[in-house]
Amino acid sequence: MSTIVQITVIPQKKDDLTHHKKLICDSLCCSEDKIYSYSLVKRSIDARKKAIKYVLSYEIFFQENRTNHSDSPNKYNYCDVSNVDNKVHIIGCGPAGLFAALACLQYGLQPIVYERGKDVRSRRRDIALLNKSGLVNTESNYCFGEGGAGTYSDGKLYTRSKKRGSVKSVLELLVNHGADKDILIDAHPHIGTNKLPKIIHNITQTIISHGGQVHFESKLTDLEISDGKIQSIQINNGEYIHVNDLVLATGHSARDIFYLLKNKNIETTFKPFALGVRIEHKQSLIDKVQYKQEPRSEYLPPSSYGLVYNNGQRSVYSFCMCPGGIVAPCATEQNEVVTNGWSPSKRNNPHANSGIVVEIKWKDVKEFHSYGSFAGLMFQQKIEKKCFHMGGGNQVVPAQRMKDFIDNKLSDSLPDSSYKPGIKSVNLNEVFPDFITSTLKEGFLNFNQKLKGYLTNDAVLHACESRTSSPVRIPRNEFLEHPDVKGLYPCGEGAGYAGGIISAAIDGVKCVGAISEKLVG
Repeated sequence: MSTIVQITVIPQKKDDLTHHKKLICDSLCCSEDKIYSYSLVKRSIDARKKAIKYVLSYEIFFQENRTNHSDSPNKYNYCDVSNVDNKVHIIGCGPAGLFAALACLQYGLQPIVYERGKDVRSRRRDIALLNKSGLVNTESNYCFGEGGAGTYSDGKLYTRSKKRGSVKSVLELLVNHGADKDILIDAHPHIGTNKLPKIIHNITQTIISHGGQVHFESKLTDLEISDGKIQSIQINNGEYIHVNDLVLATGHSARDIFYLLKNKNIETTFKPFALGVRIEHKQSLIDKVQYKQEPRSEYLPPSSYGLVYNNGQRSVYSFCMCPGGIVAPCATEQNEVVTNGWSPSKRNNPHANSGIVVEIKWKDVKEFHSYGSFAGLMFQQKIEKKCFHMGGGNQVVPAQRMKDFIDNKLSDSLPDSSYKPGIKSVNLNEVFPDFITSTLKEGFLNFNQKLKGYLTNDAVLHACESRTSSPVRIPRNEFLEHPDVKGLYPCGEGAGYAGGIISAAIDGVKCVGAISEKLVG
């Protein structure tokens, strides 16, 4: 048996275990020799008052219960699946696909993963070229390639998906493959774009070393269905490959997959999504607003924020907030502009950025209702292409100072931006429909009430932030199969069942669990 004790300490004492033990013993009214083990399980910052505190939760094991507590590390029962008959074909090597493959190893199934993009190291060169020259490799970019969209756009791990499975088990697997153990205790765990590629590579090597297969530059180009069941798939327009179970984990930007399903008369549905801008402030301003001190104490990390406002009609909220981060070009086609953000592990760049996005509902895309389930996709694509043309090409982003946007005024000049392809002064009121611009303005005014100083003309808006989630859902039944196609398992963000690294990973595990249960049953 154990007990959880919560203590608060000043930032300077965050890592002082001797001090922590004294506070724990005082809280429990016991001497230190009564305690066998102290284990920090959660760490967060309380900055609501001027005196900022760290809130630490410790799991305490007592000497009297020592026999019930084991210090042995978690063991992963991966099977050698080199020669097993039961194979699971997985499309996509993002978190959903990778964790689905790891789950296959635990269930004794052989995962065969196909990824349209390049391996994580080769992918880096294409991203560097994109940042430098604005040239988009449509198969290898921030969205496509080993590790998926999160690999080079931050690797933030916090999620609201507590009910979708074991968040802790996903975090532990990441630690097992090289992530810092701090992700197990931080309230908002973060790996960093500089560290995540190595972790992704390690996961892929685990899959391969246990008999799984991972194929890069291998794009799903067709699939065959007969008698209501998936029969085979085609990769790179080659020969057809027989499959029994197919996990479709392609991510939110694989639009060609949606069209492939449509051509095969496989049902998809419209899914509400969000669209807006990526805002960039000076990190020093966000620190001052959040911590109420200037400069920030050396014992505190760069501060972040999470903001939401609902005007009774729709919500506007922050998304993928990146302290000390970079605004990145995340288009998957040459004639569109898409922004996102990332931070290195130290979050030590001079700017903070965040998506500020507005809910998009079925009624908002009535211009495209004739496209049925693709109405949101067409709306999204229209905005991205408009941003491309208004930016002038080469991934240059339309941009505007924050107050100028609210005042419907073209910015005479623009502040420095971390966005490497460049920014161009554009009145963003001419980019978005009125319902988006009016909601954004209401949101900014509300956010400034919550964070005094947030509304400043030194902040710059980059358009557009449009890939927060998929605008299309691929339906599935209680067995996680598509209701009309047995053996087809829509999975993760691309299917509309996840919203980030953790929830996508959990969904990949769930899908393979359903496959295993079907095979056993």
